[in-house]
Amino acid sequence: MSDARSGSKKNNAPLSIPRGHSLGEFRTHTEATEFVNRLVAGDFKANKVTILGHDLVMVEKVRSRLGYGRVAASGAITGFWLGLIFALLIGAGFDVGVDGGTNYVPQEFLAVVVIAAGVGMLVNILRFLASKNKRGFLSSQMPVASRYEVIVPEEDAAKAMQNINMARDLGN
Repeated sequence: MSDARSGSKKNNAPLSIPRGHSLGEFRTHTEATEFVNRLVAGDFKANKVTILGHDLVMVEKVRSRLGYGRVAASGAITGFWLGLIFALLIGAGFDVGVDGGTNYVPQEFLAVVVIAAGVGMLVNILRFLASKNKRGFLSSQMPVASRYEVIVPEEDAAKAMQNINMARDLGN
């Protein structure tokens, strides 16, 4: 049996920490990307630049409180949208008479949408009840580095420094 990835054009070499000449260290990722933008604007090849984050920390930002009301509202909104799509697909609210004429009956359309919203609310509440993770808040996680370093290969360091100096001179 062959490996499915063997035919891939990607480099299968193991990942390692890049080595090279450090052009600078920055406190934020934004500062490092602005520096790289100046470097690339001077016709330096972008694929030779690496932004390396040091001392990674996982930051979890608490966004809001999570309770039955929020869970029910979220389920109702999801159910509403699914019901709307379903009602449009099946043509709910349109009756075709014997003579071939069509009548619009908005009550049927609204019934499908409201029932779907109710089902979505119920499903979301049941999912919340059954979940083993009983956290009372919503949050998002993101890795953040304490400092960022811009690195280029040693053989391209002189050209990179020349581009940065030219960009600095043009900026003044």
